Amino acid sequence: MTDSSTLNLPLVLQEVKTRPLMVLRVAVGDAQKVGDTPNTNRLVGVLDSGAFQGERLSGKVLSGGSDWQSIRGNGSILLDCRVVLQTDDGELISLKYTGTRVNPSGVADRIKKGEIVPPEEYYLRITPVFETSSEKYAWINNVIAIGIGDRQPGGPTYSIFEVL
Repeated sequence: MTDSSTLNLPLVLQEVKTRPLMVLRVAVGDAQKVGDTPNTNRLVGVLDSGAFQGERLSGKVLSGGSDWQSIRGNGSILLDCRVVLQTDDGELISLKYTGTRVNPSGVADRIKKGEIVPPEEYYLRITPVFETSSEKYAWINNVIAIGIGDRQPGGPTYSIFEVL
């Protein structure tokens, strides 16, 4: 930001700094199409498996998570996902993320057909929140994070960053 609104702000308030936290890969099974409800067009993706890897923690995604999607009238999708992560040393971390996916015309159909669509052709962003009772990973309870996603036919991959 370089406009006049930032002239009297300390540098720490003028930009957002991040550091990589993990890469999360999730395998999604067949979607459950709830359909047009009074509130939204609802689609539920069941998460079968996956993995995450980062400098400070790595492990697998346990089966049983789900992604409750609201397909909006303009074609964008609101995500509401809950997952349980298990670290390589056996600790459990709950992960909840909300987000938005915006597909320009034709992108969703290309993904459904199995085409690899470069992530720069659409918008997929998430805001993850972590919870754990593990003393070793207690630090993650206080992390604010953001993620950038790549949605391919088998499921999404997210690069998740800790906001410093």
